[in-house]
Amino acid sequence: MTMFMAAAAALIVTMVLALIRALLGPTIYDRVLSVNSFGTKTVLLIAVVGFLVDRPDFLDIALVYALINFISTIAVLKLFQRGHFRSRTER
Repeated sequence: MTMFMAAAAALIVTMVLALIRALLGPTIYDRVLSVNSFGTKTVLLIAVVGFLVDRPDFLDIALVYALINFISTIAVLKLFQRGHFRSRTER
């Protein structure tokens, strides 16, 4: 039990470091990468907290959050690359 509490504390520390990188990142891609890393660590934290409170249904929430994190990262990168979300045929 204390090992999972230590893991949760370590995840929170790394999440704070990822937020600092998101605020101070020199390029937009560093910021997107740190926000994606923050989302991944959030998935891990949800899973660890679910184990600590004996709620296995938190894993389902963590999986949904992981999918949303992945899709939103791809969408934001596409927006920064092209400047819009439209395809070539919609112009």
